[in-house]
Amino acid sequence: MTDDTTESGPTAPYLIEGARSSRAKCKTCRKPILKDTLRLGILVEGPFGTGYMWHHLPCAARNQFPKVEEAYAQEAWGDVASLPDELPSLEDLNHLREAAETKKKARKVLPYAEHDPSGRAKCKHSGEPIPKGSLRVALGQEVEFGGQTRVSPFLVLPSQVGEALQVPGIVPGREVDPLDLMEHLRTNSPDLDENDWTVLEAEIGSME
Repeated sequence: MTDDTTESGPTAPYLIEGARSSRAKCKTCRKPILKDTLRLGILVEGPFGTGYMWHHLPCAARNQFPKVEEAYAQEAWGDVASLPDELPSLEDLNHLREAAETKKKARKVLPYAEHDPSGRAKCKHSGEPIPKGSLRVALGQEVEFGGQTRVSPFLVLPSQVGEALQVPGIVPGREVDPLDLMEHLRTNSPDLDENDWTVLEAEIGSME
């Protein structure tokens, strides 16, 4: 076993092991890392010395794959106390990264417009049903969570956009000026055609 610690703390830049307890939380997903679950430790230096920031190995693969590659290249599991007989291959972990990137690219940016896929939704402002296949607009709703302001989708009928934006906490999107709404909608809604834009512009009307 290679000695990767000193009196002041660990020195190996990465450590892959089965979690020794369930006390640590993943710094990516913020959920507990259960005992014996594979985790990646990334060495950091803090005010009280050096230590590892722990991540579920799949979470690290999705969000910090180059560090996972480095850890594998260095065989960062060494002779740790707890490690399953088989580690996932880098190829399998890379598939997780690719899937995460595909999902991220598919994530829509507020504000956007789309055709309602099911007919089960209702306009968040008026309460009216949104018919299947009809156009709907996703504005933003500011929500306080954990001392931070998050903006989540607020789906409305196009005809309700102007009134909805008069409600406190309803915004076109993060740092989007209402006067620029149509420009942002066009940028964020590439699947719509010119007929859709004609309908949207007529129903939304002027934002001035």
